Amino acid sequence: MPNCPECVAREKKKIQAKYEAEVPEEDRDKQELYKLFDEINIPMKMDEKNRRNFICKICGLYGTREEISDIRFRLNQKEKTREDKHDDYLDWWQKSKKEKQAN
Repeated sequence: MPNCPECVAREKKKIQAKYEAEVPEEDRDKQELYKLFDEINIPMKMDEKNRRNFICKICGLYGTREEISDIRFRLNQKEKTREDKHDDYLDWWQKSKKEKQAN
């Protein structure tokens, strides 16, 4: 059974916030955080009336396997923050003129 993407994303945010609050920055390990993410298990139930659809008993999300996959993909995409855009611009600015013309 697939996991509910909305509930999993919500739980990941909670775990990450708790991890960042408890563990000092110099001791943080992404692998440890990913192990905590892997422990999240919020399975969706198959709809009794229509065997192609799944429903989450926690948040009420209802859809086919493809729709759930699309939601999971959108939730996992990282939005560009202002800092990301600033870093991209800074990288571009620091390139030499020849590198800029090559791109």
